Amino acid sequence: MVDILNLALPYFGLIFIGFACGKSKNLPEAGLDWMNFFLLYVSLPALLFGIMSKTPFAELNNPPFLVATTLGTASAFVLAMFAGRLLGRLSLREMALAGLSGGYGNIGYMGPGLALAVLGAKAAAPTALIFCCDSIFLFSIVPLLIAFTGERRPMRHTVAIMLRQIVLNPLIMSACAGALAAALHLDFPVAIMNTLAFLQNAAAPVALFVLGVTVALRPSGRIPWEVPGIVAVKLLIHPLIVFALMLLFGPFPPEWAVTAVLMASLPPALNVFVIARQFDTWVEPASVAVLIGTFTSVITLTSVMWLIKSGQLAFP
Repeated sequence: MVDILNLALPYFGLIFIGFACGKSKNLPEAGLDWMNFFLLYVSLPALLFGIMSKTPFAELNNPPFLVATTLGTASAFVLAMFAGRLLGRLSLREMALAGLSGGYGNIGYMGPGLALAVLGAKAAAPTALIFCCDSIFLFSIVPLLIAFTGERRPMRHTVAIMLRQIVLNPLIMSACAGALAAALHLDFPVAIMNTLAFLQNAAAPVALFVLGVTVALRPSGRIPWEVPGIVAVKLLIHPLIVFALMLLFGPFPPEWAVTAVLMASLPPALNVFVIARQFDTWVEPASVAVLIGTFTSVITLTSVMWLIKSGQLAFP
């Protein structure tokens, strides 16, 4: 257990440090813009490109794994939607954001660094694939559901925005570029690879610190009735669904299957709040869901890490 604490403490410690800084220093939120830009357009893309480019392309071509993980995310999304409806009597528009909270984990800021720390280099490729598939699914379904709720925009406009968000997402673009480099067996100069490695090493600490600061700056009002149920779907039910799907669709390489469960155990992503604010829907509950989910995951995610490292969460 000491080994797990030694592994988890730096990750959650950086989140708490960022949270404490955000609470103690009265700095404008706009100061985070450049750090977020560095993460989303420089450091995390470098990490995903490096991961994908070093993975044999044959390993990336794994449709059953992609179907299983995406189906797990879709199942959690639907369950969270109905939890929001039953517990909070949400509208369809609000249910879409509740589903996003229950299905979309913090796979951008927390996923790659945590997976590599817990499982090593073999977790790199499945982490990148899960990120791409989850992002494409959720960035497609949420705008479409919002469009069906009476928003006064032509459907073609909604589809155009959806496609632009997917195609121009820097993390998806970098993962696809890395996969193409792997398929073509491209070799890059040592200077470029060293620069990428330098940027990759910055991704996890900066992302976790920014996560803590951002959570600290989110408004934390009352806790709506539906939020605990939706967070429970994300942190408890989603990993169990993915575990079952890994057995049903497998066998997969053990590291891939365990990585899928670990990614499903991540708390709701900060993007949930960003998208809620973009559509001016379910904004306060989304903020509370990110806050509660992040701090509750200290227990749930650490428990999953312990199960993995102790060998009790294993696949044939």
